[in-house]
Amino acid sequence: MTTRKTPAPEPGSVHESFALGPDGTRLYVRSRSGPSPLTAVLCDGLVCDGFIYKYLWDDLARSLSVAHFNYRGHGRSATPVDPARIDVPAHAADLDAVRQHIGDPEVVLVGHSLGTQVVLEAYRQRPDKVRALVLLNGSFGRVTYTFKGSDLLANVLPNMIDFASRHPKLLRALWTRLPVRMALKVAELTGDIDAKAVSAEDMEPYFRHAVHVDFEMFVRMLRHAGEHSAEEFLGSIAVPTLIVAGSRDSFTPPSVSEAMAEMMPNATLDLIPGGTHVVPLEQRQRVIEKVEAFLRKANLIG
Repeated sequence: MTTRKTPAPEPGSVHESFALGPDGTRLYVRSRSGPSPLTAVLCDGLVCDGFIYKYLWDDLARSLSVAHFNYRGHGRSATPVDPARIDVPAHAADLDAVRQHIGDPEVVLVGHSLGTQVVLEAYRQRPDKVRALVLLNGSFGRVTYTFKGSDLLANVLPNMIDFASRHPKLLRALWTRLPVRMALKVAELTGDIDAKAVSAEDMEPYFRHAVHVDFEMFVRMLRHAGEHSAEEFLGSIAVPTLIVAGSRDSFTPPSVSEAMAEMMPNATLDLIPGGTHVVPLEQRQRVIEKVEAFLRKANLIG
């Protein structure tokens, strides 16, 4: 399905609109015109609606245009018209619809966490006009087999999905009543975020949004992400790629990022000491400096 191209916003202004995915699902899009028509398209992690790009959204706009969209069933996007279209290729096809919706400019595809898989799959589907990739705290695939360094999540997911399908009301009640401050404290105690490097205000939007995402859809999307892999494709990616990883990232262990960088002929790895899964929030200045230096070296910005 084709979508109408949205008119380019005035320089510096934010334009909000809706693209249509291949099955007609409405996808929320925000775009911002910068000093270059080259556009960084930002792709989220699972159950995220942009919190991780709080700073990169503004910082990248100094050098190029930016766009961001909500996945189907996330944020201001609609629930999927076709409930079966929730795997990584479906998200990548939505990304392509967004690219066309904003005028199909040349792009730098930026992905965080699940967004890394979406970006890689989108490049596989249509490499045309993709000038570079920026992969933040993400993996090439099979994420449920490496989460916290084990395959435990992959093994328990089938039971989680079964429980979610049989007890949706009960699970919804439990899922939506998780106190945000408690979730933050648990994340701090388990070391999943560095409380000294990231503020509660930066993390709260994630937890507030997560409780509004349908839990059964979430676990099914997670299972699909665990089954998807771009490993066999990495060696053929021709564009420059920056991989940013955190040495303390338990969601995507740094060994995964190191392996991905070794398999990609044009990849540069930046391993941030002490960084967790939310490096773009913890290390704002270092991340934007690395991204800008990478884009300059690729002759994509001045």
